[in-house]
Amino acid sequence: MASGSGSLMWFRKGLRIHDNPALEYAAKGTRFLYPVFVIDPHYMEPDPNAFSPGSSRAGLNRIRFLLESLVDLDLSLRKLGSRLLVLKGEPSEVLIRCLKEWDVTKLCFEYDTEPYYQALDVKVKTYASTAGIEVFSPVSHTLFNPADIIQKNGGRPPMSYQSFVKLAGPPSWASSPLSIALPSLPHVGHVGSCEISEVPTIEELGYGESEQDGFSPFRGGESEALKRLRESITDKAWVATFEKPKGNPSAFLKPATTVLSPYLKFGCLSSRYFYQCLQDVYRNVKRHTSPPVSLVGQLLWRDFFYTVAFGTPNFDQMRGNRICKQIPWNDNDELLAAWRDARTGYPWIDAIMVQLCKWGWMHHLARHSVACFLTRGDLFVHWEKGRDVFERLLIDSDWAINNGNWLWLSCSSFFYQYNRIYSPISFGKKYDPNGDYIRHFLPILKDMPKEYIYEPWTAPLSVQTKAKCIIGRDYPKPVVPHDSESKECRRKMAEAYTLNQKLKGMVSEEDLKNLRRKLEEYPEQEAKTKRIRQKLVG
Repeated sequence: MASGSGSLMWFRKGLRIHDNPALEYAAKGTRFLYPVFVIDPHYMEPDPNAFSPGSSRAGLNRIRFLLESLVDLDLSLRKLGSRLLVLKGEPSEVLIRCLKEWDVTKLCFEYDTEPYYQALDVKVKTYASTAGIEVFSPVSHTLFNPADIIQKNGGRPPMSYQSFVKLAGPPSWASSPLSIALPSLPHVGHVGSCEISEVPTIEELGYGESEQDGFSPFRGGESEALKRLRESITDKAWVATFEKPKGNPSAFLKPATTVLSPYLKFGCLSSRYFYQCLQDVYRNVKRHTSPPVSLVGQLLWRDFFYTVAFGTPNFDQMRGNRICKQIPWNDNDELLAAWRDARTGYPWIDAIMVQLCKWGWMHHLARHSVACFLTRGDLFVHWEKGRDVFERLLIDSDWAINNGNWLWLSCSSFFYQYNRIYSPISFGKKYDPNGDYIRHFLPILKDMPKEYIYEPWTAPLSVQTKAKCIIGRDYPKPVVPHDSESKECRRKMAEAYTLNQKLKGMVSEEDLKNLRRKLEEYPEQEAKTKRIRQKLVG
């Protein structure tokens, strides 16, 4: 029986109707339903000082994807007799104002493990409990509740994927049907003096038409997510044989993955529904791949990173992070900018960075290549700096997964085989010997013969002239020589690992400073010794 009061459904992620327990509970036994999304200025408003078009927190591709997702959500709500109420301001302040203004007895929102939302939620929950408003905040963004896994593991997150999978077991909801559709929703109640608007356009937020050269080919929204999911799982053989980390990082016309990550990030697609759809396919095929390489394995990786991130203080930084090796990364902003702006002189690396900037997405092996190159492979720049660039530009940028992957690829945590380096030359060549990917994203190199496309600085001047691309003028020379720099990076990693082991991870700022000094002196010593040797031989 519907009571006289209303429910407030606060959308943040979870921008969907299917498998949305918070929405379902909010709609139950209530007379009015207020579906709310708050436009957070620090996430959405233009920042003229940022290195790419966008706000202080997000690039334009991701803002656009979010707006498309909100428009789609609003259309779905309207079909059910409701609509999305868009408000602007600091989310916790806006929410509290709405709770004061409206006759609401239930506040519902999906649980979020990110520190930013955890802090917001404390403020809102505190107000709600003093006002006698019931709060319902279910876990539905992940397959498991990270807190449950941590509790099962004696209060600490499991540090390997295998131990995580073993500990987690099958999800408790796996065999029961999820709620996929709602017949209708209660009407929106009286909104009083709260300023409600429609979903804004990118221009209404203050962005100019031509701010960005080329946009992501991926459209936001639940409708698009479900369409992509249907297309992916229709090909049963592809689902059954999917094996990560295989796949072609240079495939751009038809990417070699599902490209469902941005839809999972914003919750346009429920990971639990995706999991059940995959299990249905597995039941109907003779043989299929298994975790960690299968598609279900990818969803478990996502949960693994969410769990470790939730249970590790300072997970997003090196200092004060107990699972992160302390490494004396260099502070070279010129090298960072060359990497970020696709000016390293290595076409494979630069093409990937152009794709990131234009599309807001690239294949996972392409991400591995550029992350390794920036950190332990060639430039020895801090992983936090690379993480910031990815966090801004990726449409699927996800706090736990982005930080987890940078910790992994910089050999700061999870993975410690720092001698294994992705070559910025031969790795891409293996998948795309003709360099079509490079020609597409770096048209300046489109006429470079395939023998030189991955190392254009080795092309004779006559070849460069014919290709209308002079290295050092039309396209940069390599910022560092790969062979000697990767050797140097390995040496630095070995020294840092030795120090971390010796001090049992308790490495101070001073220890790192001393190690940095020692590492910088080493090449000078080497050169001096070489000169002395040559004199003696001479």
